[in-house]
Amino acid sequence: MAEFVNLEIENGIGTIRLDRPPMNALNAQVQEEIRAAALEASQSKEVRAVVVYGGPKVFAAGADIKEMATMSYVDMVERSAGLSSAFTSVAKIPKPVVAAVTGYALGGGCELALCADYRVAADTAKLGQPEILLGVIPGAGGTQRLSRLVGPSKAKDLCFTGRFVGAEEALRIGLVDQVVPADETYDAARTWAAQFVNGPTFALRAAKEAVDQGLSVDLETGLAIEAQKFAALFATEDRTIGMQSFIENGPGKAKFTGR
Repeated sequence: MAEFVNLEIENGIGTIRLDRPPMNALNAQVQEEIRAAALEASQSKEVRAVVVYGGPKVFAAGADIKEMATMSYVDMVERSAGLSSAFTSVAKIPKPVVAAVTGYALGGGCELALCADYRVAADTAKLGQPEILLGVIPGAGGTQRLSRLVGPSKAKDLCFTGRFVGAEEALRIGLVDQVVPADETYDAARTWAAQFVNGPTFALRAAKEAVDQGLSVDLETGLAIEAQKFAALFATEDRTIGMQSFIENGPGKAKFTGR
């Protein structure tokens, strides 16, 4: 068991649970424990979908500023790649990933939520990239993932001002995908994840990879990526099961094996 971040598996859903009271500050140890939990979730055959959760009170209020305040340029050069790649390990989990955002998701906390495929937010949640108020900029994907999600103008507004965004505004600009009462946040995230537990594992993986990889290339290259992944799925059992089930029973009734 890690000290602050663990993977809890139940009914095919793996929950990456942050537990560093009071605010889940993301120090170097927490970052590396996130990496380890993401790798475990990626490799475990028991895990078919993932929830990232900081508990009922807070998602993550950002980096550990006390730890960062004494770091030099050289220190941060040595650490920054590890920080970014720890969060990227969550983004690269080859399964559907949902963030259950309660309380504050600020700075690194917001950047961690951005690594999910879908974000469920409590109606009391506050999100933002306030690094500018410390004289720096987001350093774990905030300027990149945020701009791809909400567009460059809105991303610049949040990064320039450092202001906090409430749940309803976050929903309106596309920063989150669903807003629910605070005490229903985790359950709503599990409900989203649960729909994939018995799904076609390799098709879900291919869809995620095609979208993510396509975002960083031109359209023609993206279409080639899509075509290759589409064709490759004809080697899976689930493709055979899905098409035969459609022919015999109509859509949406296939019993996939995950192979």
